[in-house]
Amino acid sequence: MADDNQDKKQRTKKAPAKKAAKKDAKAAKKPAAKKASAKKESKKAAPKKEAKGKAAAKGKEKKAEGKAAKAKKEPAKKAAPKAKKPTAPPVVKASARYVRIAPRKARLIADQVRGMHIESARALLQFSPRGAAHPIQKLINSAAANAENNHDLVGDEMRIATITVDEGPTLRRFRPRAMGRATPINKRTSHIRVALTPVED
Repeated sequence: MADDNQDKKQRTKKAPAKKAAKKDAKAAKKPAAKKASAKKESKKAAPKKEAKGKAAAKGKEKKAEGKAAKAKKEPAKKAAPKAKKPTAPPVVKASARYVRIAPRKARLIADQVRGMHIESARALLQFSPRGAAHPIQKLINSAAANAENNHDLVGDEMRIATITVDEGPTLRRFRPRAMGRATPINKRTSHIRVALTPVED
C-alpha cells in the first residue's frame, strides 16, 4: 500500500511539471509567431510605401512639366499682337416730331434722298415742288449741325445713312357738307428721323 501511495504522489508531482513545461513552450512559440507576422506585414507595407512614393514623385514631375509648359506658352500669347477690331463710323442723328404732313407724302421725298451725299440731297430738296421737301431739308441741316458741334465732324462731308418716316397722332376735324351733313377730315402728322455718317474715302 505504501508503494502505491508513493507512486501516486510521484505521478501528481510529474503532472504539474509537465503542464508548466507545456505552458513555457507555448509562450516561447507566441512571440516567435508574432515576430514572424510583424516581419511579413513590414515586407508587405514596404512595397506599398515605395509605390506611393513613386506615384507622388511622378505627380510632382507632371505638375512641374505642366507649369513649365504654361510659362512657355504665356510669353507667346503676350508677344502676339492683338488684332484691333475695326471701329464703326460715328452715327449722327436728328429727329422732327409732329410734323404737319401726311407720312405717305413725306415718304416719297425720304425715299429719294436716302443714301445720298448731303450736298446732293440739299440740291434735290431745294428744287423739289413737294411740300415735304422743306421740313426734311431743315432736318438734314440740323443733323449736319449736330455732327459739327457734338462730334467734331465736317457737316458737308456726310452721307444720309437712314431716314425714316413714322406716323404720328391724327388730328380729327369735321367739315360741313350739303343737307346738314358733317364729314370727317383727318389731319395726319409724321415723326421723321435722320442718321448721317461720314463719307468713306
